[in-house]
Amino acid sequence: MKIAFHPKLLDCLPGYNRAQFGKDFAAGITVGVLALPLAMAFAIASGCSPTAGIWTAIVAGLITAALGGSRVQIGGPTGAFIPIVYGIVAAHGFANLLGATMLAGAMLLAMGLARMGQLIRFIPVSVVIGFTNGIAVVIFMAQIKDFFGLRIDNLPAEFFARINTLAAHASTVDLPTLGLSVACFVFLLSYNRLASRFALLRRAPGPLVVLIAGTLAAYALSLPVETIGSRFNGIPQELPAFGLPALSIHDFGKLISPAITIALLGAIESLLSARVADSQIDDRHDPNQELIAQGLSNIAAPLFGGFAATGAIARTTTNVRTGGRTPIAGIIHAAVLLGVVLVAAPLAAYVPLATLSAIVMVVAINMGEWHEFRELRRFSWNYRAILLSTFFVTVLFDLTIAVELGMVLSSLFFIYRMSELTRIERLPLREEANEPHLRYPDGSMRVAAWQLFGSLFFGAVNKLEELLDPREGHPEVVILDMSRLIQLDTTGLEGLENLLDKLGKRGCRLLVCGLNAQPASLLQRAGFIEHLGDSHVCADLTQALAKAHLLLPNLFAEDEL
Repeated sequence: MKIAFHPKLLDCLPGYNRAQFGKDFAAGITVGVLALPLAMAFAIASGCSPTAGIWTAIVAGLITAALGGSRVQIGGPTGAFIPIVYGIVAAHGFANLLGATMLAGAMLLAMGLARMGQLIRFIPVSVVIGFTNGIAVVIFMAQIKDFFGLRIDNLPAEFFARINTLAAHASTVDLPTLGLSVACFVFLLSYNRLASRFALLRRAPGPLVVLIAGTLAAYALSLPVETIGSRFNGIPQELPAFGLPALSIHDFGKLISPAITIALLGAIESLLSARVADSQIDDRHDPNQELIAQGLSNIAAPLFGGFAATGAIARTTTNVRTGGRTPIAGIIHAAVLLGVVLVAAPLAAYVPLATLSAIVMVVAINMGEWHEFRELRRFSWNYRAILLSTFFVTVLFDLTIAVELGMVLSSLFFIYRMSELTRIERLPLREEANEPHLRYPDGSMRVAAWQLFGSLFFGAVNKLEELLDPREGHPEVVILDMSRLIQLDTTGLEGLENLLDKLGKRGCRLLVCGLNAQPASLLQRAGFIEHLGDSHVCADLTQALAKAHLLLPNLFAEDEL
């Protein structure tokens, strides 16, 4: 199999000019300053240091832009990973998170090289909406501790234990922290409305404005709130140590499941983001190349102390809206973040955690597709069951289990629906019924014709049993009109072989007609047609009836003998 490696950057460089560079430069700076507060906030919410979030954004942002399959994709840490990463850190530690991220990167890389990008689209939209909304709820709940300033040393990752811990410490609310959180939260929620009235706000992304305003307010008023400096001792103004995470063979086995979760979510979110961007810039991304880039990003980020990354829908959309049209904008975004670390890192020590928790809460609210719950009444019971099951299992238990359950339910409902669409109907033979030799003395037919509709597969093969029902009489020739049968699987093939054998034991001949390409190919390759006899395969129902006319006198003569 030929492996295609062709980043979108190679398509953009020919004909690249100064005018486009100016647009990409402006977009890169804008997205870079937007990514700064989000990277820190997502990292802290995930149980990691803000430094880990920034370096994830730098490394993943650079690789996604330089080697990805989309012109405008921006890579980095995202809110969707918060519950997954937090759970891995709580259960296995930060070093094992780095190992799980690299393992997930290898999986994504293999998926891209195997050209499996299109398979991600097989995940039903009901499953995607269910776990997206579920993740939003989990993210929101995870921020309650820092939003209210609760004195909790360790917040459990498991839902019920988390609820019990939050309830037990509800009396430890810190009023200055709560006041600052509420102010930042309300300001950010109403930012778009304020930006429409004040031209100055239109030029700056809301999270950055809130970050600066919240930090200045806490410093000017000397608010006794927890900051990045008090919890993490600030952000080092230097390049991180480069190296592999410390892992043992003993740790490897327990990281496979978390790695699969990271890889699955990373693939879904990155390709979903790329599809959204395609509609905005009238382009078409390469899903396989995008998976390759995401795989390399997740392999490289842990080498610099970073963790799981994927394509970020909000930052990608901001890139498009501010003029970014080539991967150069994503590369500049990574350079801006690197410049901030090397120049302005000491200022990050003053950033209040309350402000970052408010930013993450607003991200959680915005990432959820809450209107889908209102629209549920318009959809089938199957759709509602899949979406709600995925949602509640994501919130209460685990994303991996939720996606697995959603996919199983989707498959079962699909099988049921397809089996309902598959029909076998008896065809009336009115004109031929006037001929005496087509009837038994009691008036029942010696020839029965049936038509198959839809797909004869493992979920519908039992419908062939209708042809053997004694109430349908005992015909000497059975005609199967398969002109409306579009698909046949091996279980359906086995059902036809069993039907042929059982009819043969009754002394009944089977004729098939109107075979479409796929069923005909399978029947030929499996030897069914050879077993049936080429003369018993007819072009259409008329030819099959003519063949039945030829068979009946012979059978009648044999009966007389």
